[in-house]
Amino acid sequence: MTRHLLEIDDLSAAELREVLDLAAEDPKPVLAGSGAALIFEKPSNRTRNSTEMAVVGLGGHPIYLRPEEVDIDGRETAEDVARTLACFHGVIAARVFDHSVLERMAAVSRVPVVNLLSDLSHPLQAIADLLTIRAELGSFEGRSIAWVGDYSNVARSLALAAGAVGMGVRFGCPDGYRPPAEDLDRFTAAGAVDVQSSTDPDEAVKGVDVVVTDAWYSM
Repeated sequence: MTRHLLEIDDLSAAELREVLDLAAEDPKPVLAGSGAALIFEKPSNRTRNSTEMAVVGLGGHPIYLRPEEVDIDGRETAEDVARTLACFHGVIAARVFDHSVLERMAAVSRVPVVNLLSDLSHPLQAIADLLTIRAELGSFEGRSIAWVGDYSNVARSLALAAGAVGMGVRFGCPDGYRPPAEDLDRFTAAGAVDVQSSTDPDEAVKGVDVVVTDAWYSM
């Protein structure tokens, strides 16, 4: 069965820790002889460059596809795009506006589909953040993290990832831009300790080990 990475909790807690361990090592040529189709509906400097070089480091060949070249649900459906690209590549990675596009591609693809960002989540960013946190602090045990700014796809993935490794999770968000109750429950279920949400950023960061900030209101 083909596995995909659309949300960070597509990985179990043990698998997430294994991914972090592997990411800290020298890369191995696991993509040797394979292409990686990189679809970018939304442009990005850092995501494109880091992903392309990651594929190269793993021995693969990245192919960058501009929105007009793919035209998802224009010339072809998301499903047909995935089926076609799977004939040529060992992995499909996409940065899309609508998360459901990734879900539709994954439903028919015989190769892994990886989320490079959607309106719902940004799992690879969360993995990169955890790798940085572990490198700086040594471990996750007994640590806590605070998100300051409006609640977003990035915040959601980071909180799920932090929960999976047992960190405390807090939010300091403006009124009307806080995480919904169902997401707070999901973070707790993932393993997060002492999940809190407030509109006071000073209160949110008090005593935490890591602070992540974003715009107070999205532009």
